[in-house]
Amino acid sequence: MTAAPGPGEGPDTARPGSVPRFRSARRIPAALTALVVLGAAGLLLYDLAAVRAHRPGMRWRRELARLLERHTPADTGVVVAGAVLALAGLLLLFLALAPGLRSVLPMRSPGAGAGMRAGIGRKAAALVLRDRAMEVSGVQSARVKVTRSRVSVRAASHFRELDDVRADLDAVLAVGLTELGLAHAPAPRVRVSPAGKG
Repeated sequence: MTAAPGPGEGPDTARPGSVPRFRSARRIPAALTALVVLGAAGLLLYDLAAVRAHRPGMRWRRELARLLERHTPADTGVVVAGAVLALAGLLLLFLALAPGLRSVLPMRSPGAGAGMRAGIGRKAAALVLRDRAMEVSGVQSARVKVTRSRVSVRAASHFRELDDVRADLDAVLAVGLTELGLAHAPAPRVRVSPAGKG
């Protein structure tokens, strides 16, 4: 379970009454990007200073200038390279704007002025719900998978009617999801099969 201050972790801007998802801090990607940009800017600045000092520019820049003289924007290779770079830029922009931390499910806020946010990991939520499912009479084994929108339960029953076990599991999961206090409760999907048949 995770608790974090709302303003400090950079939550999504949410509508009144809604609970935003947790955002990834992305410190390492930001640091690597800053280092790459700093290195490229330093290299270009050095090359510019060398040219201003009447020294020959770096070889890669001269080669790039020759390539630009031979190829026009209408060339197929230039169009393909531009399209690839544009797609890469869109992907990076999407990754930068996406909240991240998909494994943490936000929980309901205890109050408007609490200043804290709580979340629970998907695996922890699945473990809690699995323990609840195993308490149902007739359930021999259970597998639970939790996503943002769905809770999938696959249970094996060894001595009760499958419909009765499924009804009890539905009731137990409804209570378990309420007690987890998730901001957006996922919809449960229960499958019950005889023991030994998966």
